[in-house]
Amino acid sequence: MINTGDTAFVLISSALVAIMTPGLAFFYGGLVRRKNVLTIMMQSFISMGLVTVLWAVFTFSLAFGADQMGLIGGLNYVMLHGVGMEPVAGYGATIPFFAFFVFQMMFAIITPALITGAFTERMNFKSYLVFLTLWSIFIYAPLAHAVWGGGIISKLGAIDFAGGTVVHISAGMAALASVFVLGKRKNTSHLPHNIPYVALGTGLLWFGWYGFNAGSALAANGQAAAAFANTDIAASSGMITWLFLSWIVDKRPSMVGALTGVLAGLVAITPAAGYVELWAALLIGIIAAIVCFYAVKFRMRMGWDDALDVWGCHGVGGIVGSILTGVFAAKSIGGFSGLIEGNSAQFVSNLYGTIISAAFAFVGTYVLLRAIKLFMKIDPVVKEEQESLDRALHGEEAYDF
Repeated sequence: MINTGDTAFVLISSALVAIMTPGLAFFYGGLVRRKNVLTIMMQSFISMGLVTVLWAVFTFSLAFGADQMGLIGGLNYVMLHGVGMEPVAGYGATIPFFAFFVFQMMFAIITPALITGAFTERMNFKSYLVFLTLWSIFIYAPLAHAVWGGGIISKLGAIDFAGGTVVHISAGMAALASVFVLGKRKNTSHLPHNIPYVALGTGLLWFGWYGFNAGSALAANGQAAAAFANTDIAASSGMITWLFLSWIVDKRPSMVGALTGVLAGLVAITPAAGYVELWAALLIGIIAAIVCFYAVKFRMRMGWDDALDVWGCHGVGGIVGSILTGVFAAKSIGGFSGLIEGNSAQFVSNLYGTIISAAFAFVGTYVLLRAIKLFMKIDPVVKEEQESLDRALHGEEAYDF
């Protein structure tokens, strides 16, 4: 039976998640050089259009259609056939299936946009559109099905409340694969051109993340309230931890560092938000900030040109959060007990789910990018990269000095 309160809550949560993609555009836009800001912002915004069309036509069906051997969904929801105003078992008992479709669409939109921070300044727009389309079909949809659509990872017993594996591990590991395939930029030394943009983007992401996590309860209930509170606590503890780490290690209380700490906490709490108690959310934020901080340092020592540290923040943060979900899950919150309550099986299941997600996203993206490179030129020409991708690719510039 449809519950109007639950339906309103999920639709509002969908709108909150929708605003995260423009937030990501500002976050990434502020971190790059000013001559390339429109290029990376466009990569986020175009995802809102292209992925929406793909989702409506057939990728929603691939993610949530009838299970095909645990690997992919069937074609029963192609062109939204069978997606209507009545609930569907397993996808929100008190909301229209339309509402579930819209909510999940927002996740599908932002996930590939997250990857763009890793290969900034190294992919032309036409190649990006091809990558965005193929990645949504061959990486995101199967992984969403594996975790939330009754596929292989859910059959293993792994739990992921709001997308630690589906969104963050997949984007982070895909980002790492793209770094290895596309190589380094000609010039890797630059400072963020507009830190206020980064702050604005972080604010929009933090705001939207309440819908991202709390909305994943698919009902206006106690679990949604717990997820909301856990989200804020983990983000806050992550922010403070990264701030003091940067102060101690780098000798300065960096604003960009503090904002990155917010994201590390948000990423890590995502799979655990509706499953853990408040004290665990505090610890998850702290642990994620520490691990992600040193992952970024490790990436720098290795010379990997992950321009905006998508792997270090989203990939590593997602892995930390997914594993700690198996540790801290509390039956009183989400119905699952983790290692801390004596259920080692849940910890093992989540460990397996984490490994499978990371391996699938990395290998799949690596193969996909290699295949694209066989048929088209991905990199912008050297002259475009040195002058302005905004002007060369889009005929526009962000600033008129």
